[in-house]
Amino acid sequence: MKRYLPLAGVMLLALAAVCAAQTPTPSPEASPKPKPSMSKAQIRAHIISGEKKLWEGWKNKDAKPFKAALAPDAVMIGEEGTAAKPDVLKEMASMSCDVKSYELSDFKVTWINAGAVLVTYKGTVDGTCDSKPVPAVWASTVWVNRGGKWLAYSHQESNIATK
Repeated sequence: MKRYLPLAGVMLLALAAVCAAQTPTPSPEASPKPKPSMSKAQIRAHIISGEKKLWEGWKNKDAKPFKAALAPDAVMIGEEGTAAKPDVLKEMASMSCDVKSYELSDFKVTWINAGAVLVTYKGTVDGTCDSKPVPAVWASTVWVNRGGKWLAYSHQESNIATK
């Protein structure tokens, strides 16, 4: 038995070498290319652009930007309470607002972590809702990165007091 031990060792090394030589190396075409990550400046610009698209959708009573940009479990918070994404989409076409124009200013983007951002800003509107002038607001939105896509998760507005 001792005479076969060196032979078994040599055979084991030979098999290991053959197995290692047969390990396939992925071809460059087969391996997926990693998505280039966005810089913080690019994410900031993307999120501010997203906020503007949502306001434009609100102005035009168009639910498409909300359908695309809101997270499935999004929560909107306003004077009348909270609303989920389906509520927002349903309300969009029937809302009684007439918006001539709006202006967004004083944007501030704060990183919560690598996958969440808080954006705050001021919104002023020339228009009416329920036949009342739309007040200027301070707004905040939490945007989250889900599967590489930035989505609005929570939005809240507070009326700016008039003097």
